[in-house]
Amino acid sequence: MRKTRSTQDSRTVQFTLIFLAVLFFALFLAVPLISVFIGAFGSGLSVWADAILDPAALAAIKLTLIVAGISVPLNTLFGLVVAWTMKFEFTGKSLLLALIDLPFSVSPVISGLIYVLIFGLQGWFGAWLQDHDIKIIFALPGLVLATLFVTFPFVARELVSLVEAQGNEEELAALSLGASGFQIFWKVTLPNLKWALLYGVIQCNARAMGEFGAVSVVSGHIRGMTNTVPLHVEILYNEYNFTASFAVASILAFLGVITLIAKTFLEKRTQQERRKASA
Repeated sequence: MRKTRSTQDSRTVQFTLIFLAVLFFALFLAVPLISVFIGAFGSGLSVWADAILDPAALAAIKLTLIVAGISVPLNTLFGLVVAWTMKFEFTGKSLLLALIDLPFSVSPVISGLIYVLIFGLQGWFGAWLQDHDIKIIFALPGLVLATLFVTFPFVARELVSLVEAQGNEEELAALSLGASGFQIFWKVTLPNLKWALLYGVIQCNARAMGEFGAVSVVSGHIRGMTNTVPLHVEILYNEYNFTASFAVASILAFLGVITLIAKTFLEKRTQQERRKASA
């Protein structure tokens, strides 16, 4: 009787937790996502196309792609360098790992403000930059710097955790056989990191294209020039142009769905690689 009652209680708890999880997913993820697509396409495909093809919207999309196109490869390179560095023991290794996590503990708005205080007109280098006609804040370089800061942990963290699980036995074996450093990295280390690398790149790209707080501070909200897609959505919404704002927001929603699908696939492959590494 005790076993039967215990089994029934555990099933009740299990079903309750599943129900709460599904309810949470529906209320906070599915419903908002569906509402975005309803708001975007509710007035017809032609209205959606007009909002997307608006010059300001096209400029925002182009700028978002440029910022992501610069920041994601740089963060990918940074993540690979850090992952390779973690293969060795050196002074300051724990400090480097702590600095990688810094953007997770700092508000994006604060990170954007830091760049304004450094490169703004009244900042540390503001006067020098103005004298040399160099624009960072309220221009593309500022957007890239802010995006780089908030996104650089994604690739690095994903690779570092896998590198720590794998160890460096394979690299040492390749070194003993006479392989050069480049050969070891290209033929031994990188193939073992490929799925985790893709996983980190996808997450980094999604965050780069959807970042709002940091770029909002450094952009200046110049329509058609320094507004990324999230900032353009905010402007349209504040102007009560709800249909257009949902239409442009649907681009980010599409990106989120694609990212979720790719994330699920790559997460399984990454877990398999980690199990192989720990076996």
